[in-house]
Amino acid sequence: MSTIDEIKARIDIVDLVSEAGVKLRHAGKNYTGFCPFHDNKHTPAFVVWPESGTWRCFGQCNEGGDIFKFMMKREGLEFKDALAKLADRAGVKLESFVAEKPEIKEAHEHLRALLEDAIIFYRTHLFNNKDVLTYLREKRGLTDATIETFGMGYAPHGYDNLLKAFKSKGYREQDLIDAGMLSVRDADDSRNTQHTARTYDRFRNRIMIPIRDENGKMAGFGARIVDPNDIPKFLNSPETPIFTKGHILYGLDRARKPIRMADQAVIVEGYLDVIALHQAGYENVVSPMGTALTEDQLRLLKRSTRRIVLALDPDVAGQKAVLRGLDAVRSAMDREGELGFDARGLLRNEARLQADLRVASMPDDLDPDEIVARDKDEWKRLIENAKPIVTHVMDSLAVGQNLNDAKVKNQIAAQVLPLIEDLPSPLERDTYRQALARMLRVDEGSLTLTQTQGAVVRRKPRGADQAQRVEKNQVVALNPTLKIEAYCIGVLFRKPALLYRLDRTLQEVGLSALAVEDFEYTDHQLVFGVIRMAVEQDEKDYQHYVISHLPETISAVSKDLLAQTEQLDPVDDKLLEELLARFMDLRRAYAMSNVNQLRFLQEEEQQQGGVNLKLYQEQTVQFTKLLKNLDQARKKISSKR
Repeated sequence: MSTIDEIKARIDIVDLVSEAGVKLRHAGKNYTGFCPFHDNKHTPAFVVWPESGTWRCFGQCNEGGDIFKFMMKREGLEFKDALAKLADRAGVKLESFVAEKPEIKEAHEHLRALLEDAIIFYRTHLFNNKDVLTYLREKRGLTDATIETFGMGYAPHGYDNLLKAFKSKGYREQDLIDAGMLSVRDADDSRNTQHTARTYDRFRNRIMIPIRDENGKMAGFGARIVDPNDIPKFLNSPETPIFTKGHILYGLDRARKPIRMADQAVIVEGYLDVIALHQAGYENVVSPMGTALTEDQLRLLKRSTRRIVLALDPDVAGQKAVLRGLDAVRSAMDREGELGFDARGLLRNEARLQADLRVASMPDDLDPDEIVARDKDEWKRLIENAKPIVTHVMDSLAVGQNLNDAKVKNQIAAQVLPLIEDLPSPLERDTYRQALARMLRVDEGSLTLTQTQGAVVRRKPRGADQAQRVEKNQVVALNPTLKIEAYCIGVLFRKPALLYRLDRTLQEVGLSALAVEDFEYTDHQLVFGVIRMAVEQDEKDYQHYVISHLPETISAVSKDLLAQTEQLDPVDDKLLEELLARFMDLRRAYAMSNVNQLRFLQEEEQQQGGVNLKLYQEQTVQFTKLLKNLDQARKKISSKR
């Protein structure tokens, strides 16, 4: 339960409204009174529904909402102030939100400006170095337009070229250290005898590639050797206040829209692979920059798609990199600089993030950039034929093995069965267990228990995962409307792009597009308003826009909404169908509630002289028409299935 839900549960809306000077009286399950927001005192057109914790004026205001909206309208407050006031009344402690201090924000912008200047510095040196430029054009097949687009450059030989140039621009030495452009020499470091100064240029005689975050802001550099004898082959900026490798995917700033359009993201190992693939027209490609693939990086991708393909390099380590973490191959695969694709870790992330992770292996000892250079269409076919992770592991372990040998069968089963048992879906577990049995040519029943190195891998009880999920998701019971709204907002929060399709489908069946008025609760209205703005802008990733523009006071609500919608159907069409049904349920419940209340008000109005009778009749007609339209829309949707 979120803080806002807890406040709603502790405050009785009838008491809140009554304390504001509104005299309420019973009218069935509800309460009616004179609206406190306008002067009409002839008819009690103000209705309070204690069951849902909401109110509505059927008179001049024609407004409604929950306790927060009432407090905001009554006292002229912003949501955050109404939240604070009601939280104090309810005895609920609000989560504190600490905004980025202006001086920190200014320091970060200063570092980014420095890095932008560094791009120009390296670019100038690249176009003054014929050999490196020829290598990029002829050996890597990059056009001048691509080199310019990705801001590529060259760090010259020497230990103080950048230091001198940037000091002359007014930058301090500490600025360059903070931005990761200078390295600080250890006092006891006896190496680099040619250079004894305290600091020296971090990047020397390397091809420089700017790294930007998902919003296109400069974060650091990736650097590739020019001299094959230099080490390491790739060198990134160090961790800085604006650069954390595990939180950034190279190329994502350019790949977000293509990923959404393709509904698929492809992960490759190197910067130059990303650049070459983008040049070839495959723009849904990113790279984790030679580091272990983190959950944070997967979450960045999941904002745009749940379908993710790992495209591994063709060498033996690359083909089996996804096996890292399995006992039998850990020692062989743990090599510095190799991408850490942990099969079990990826499967856990796949389950937790409700993603579809697959593996595509590169043929003929070719890297991705070499494949598109040979045949652009071949890349498309390779990605289309990508295998699920478990299938890739099974195939990789079987290569070159004698599958007639009982010990080999046992070894493979011992490595694959733990992966299968980690899968959250019983259907997937059964499917892969059958596939493993066929591959090893053994009876499936023999795979139930496998003993390896003294450890027994046992099949989990079928009900265990479900019981854990039920226990985890036990929350204080909420009223049905609030639950439905929270679910719908949570889904749109996770997948804002669905709002386009929802609007279009609703309009196709004669209903209006979604609006803030479709939600009764103020916090849901605020979140939906930001989601609507997100899909109407084109500058940022939709979900990132939502998160960055949500009022701080409902950040806790957003976390709760995401927590409530962790287990979603990965198929968008099914989600769309579910959302359509739920939104029509909300509209029907809203219309029925208002029709019933208006009938009661009409009866009272006739007894009072009928001043507002025509107004109530017109509103009743509107809501009755809405009910009819909803019924017709359901029939149209059903006929299309």
